[in-house]
Amino acid sequence: MPQFESRIDDHIAKAGDFARPILEHFRAAVHRIVPECEEAIKWGMPHFTLAGRNMAGMAAFKKHVSIFFHHDEQAGGTGKFRQIKSVEDLPPVDELEGKIRAAVERLAKPAASPEKAAPKPVPTMPQPFAEALAGSGLVERFEAMPAGYRREYIEWVAEAKTDATRDKRIAQSVEWIGEGKHRNWKYQKC
Repeated sequence: MPQFESRIDDHIAKAGDFARPILEHFRAAVHRIVPECEEAIKWGMPHFTLAGRNMAGMAAFKKHVSIFFHHDEQAGGTGKFRQIKSVEDLPPVDELEGKIRAAVERLAKPAASPEKAAPKPVPTMPQPFAEALAGSGLVERFEAMPAGYRREYIEWVAEAKTDATRDKRIAQSVEWIGEGKHRNWKYQKC
C-alpha cells in the first residue's frame, strides 16, 4: 500500500488553480504504475521514492509545473515535462506511464559506485628540502606522513619562485614537520 505524505497534500493545495490538476494527475499515475512507491518532500518539492531512492518529482511554479525523473538520460531529466501549463500539455498516457516505468527500471539497476581516481604521485623532492630534512633527522617522520601531506609540502617548496622564498618555506616546513603538523594545519578546524 503506498504511503501518502500529508505534506504533499498541503503542497498541492497551496499550488495555483492551474497546477493542482496537473500535480494530482501525475501523482495518481505514479501510484497506479508503482503502488509500492513512497512520497517525500525533498528540496522543498514533492518526490516519489522507491526502496529509499529518488524516482521522480514535481514542482509547481507561478505559471507552470515541472515533472522530472531522477537518473534520466536527458539533461535535468525533464525534457517536454519542463513547462506544463495544463493537464492537456501532459504527453499521452502511454508516454507518461512509459517514463515512469523507465524510472523504475533505472532504479532496479544497482547504483553505480564512482570509480576512485588513482592518487596523484608524490613529486620528486627538491634537493635542498631533502638535505634540510636529513639534517634535522625528520626524514622518517616525513616519509610516515600520508602521501597527500608529503605532496603538499613538496609542491609548496617547489613552487617558490626565488631561492629566498624556497629557503623560507623549507625552514617553515621543517619546523611544522618536527611538530607533526601537515602543511595546511591552520585550516584543519575551519
